[in-house]
Amino acid sequence: MSNSLFRSFPPSYPPTLPHIRAFHLRATTLTPVTFSTPASTSTAHRKFLRIHPPIMHSNTKLAATQPEMSQFDDLSDFEKLLSPSGHISICGFGSLLSERSARSTFPNLLNFRVARLNGFRRVFAHVAPIFFDRGIAKPETKEISSLSVEACEGETLVVTVFEIQNSEIPAFMERELEFRFLAVLPQTLDGEPFANPAVLCARYSDEEFFQVRCKGSKDIYFQHYGRYNIDNIWRDDILPCRVYLRHCVLAAKNLGDIAYNNFLDHSFLGDRTTTIRTYLATTGSGIMEEEPPDSLKSRYGG
Repeated sequence: MSNSLFRSFPPSYPPTLPHIRAFHLRATTLTPVTFSTPASTSTAHRKFLRIHPPIMHSNTKLAATQPEMSQFDDLSDFEKLLSPSGHISICGFGSLLSERSARSTFPNLLNFRVARLNGFRRVFAHVAPIFFDRGIAKPETKEISSLSVEACEGETLVVTVFEIQNSEIPAFMERELEFRFLAVLPQTLDGEPFANPAVLCARYSDEEFFQVRCKGSKDIYFQHYGRYNIDNIWRDDILPCRVYLRHCVLAAKNLGDIAYNNFLDHSFLGDRTTTIRTYLATTGSGIMEEEPPDSLKSRYGG
């Protein structure tokens, strides 16, 4: 592994927008990942840690009144977002636009629906190891990217929202280990804020992933990424995995014209300029006509 991951540079947090509450996950271990609730919080720590109660009410002025960024350290903090029935809302923006994909990951999910999320854009700037596992990554052409989202003032995404059980949270946190977890407040397509926030997997940074999730251990990093010769997770010089992109476009199309056009026009390559609509009409032409491998036709069929 190159030394590129270990250079000293400040973490690249996304811009904080007033309607976002962010929380970072500090894993106890990473292979496998487990999460524990601290027995106590020291006075010194308490001085810097501000945990706010979850948002449990609809309010059109919420964007202006939400508290500042909060840090979530463990599973018990995730549980602060639980509904009275013991469920937590998840926000889907890529493969989870497909209800079939969502149910393959969360068989017991409830209330799958379409929503609007303001202040974010989709970007293909994230290397996904699972594409290497499944044989659909093309490193020779740099077609190895999955989707993430990042804060962007003035942008709006059409997403999906659904609920999962409390017992599914640890597996969700482990599966999305390389992401930053944000608590966001989606809206209906008509602009009505949801009653409860949803968890969104947003762009993280290589430095934070190595220092926080891997605890500064090259061995842990190797188990997650290094064994695929991946030195940097978050990159702006990569292109969408072809099979995955086709799947996401089909999933968005299945949700209707609003979701479909939003995906094409509000999802970008790593340059943050080229939309997926433009990419599919130029360099990426032909992607939508390519069938996934037989073993993945159901998983990546839209």
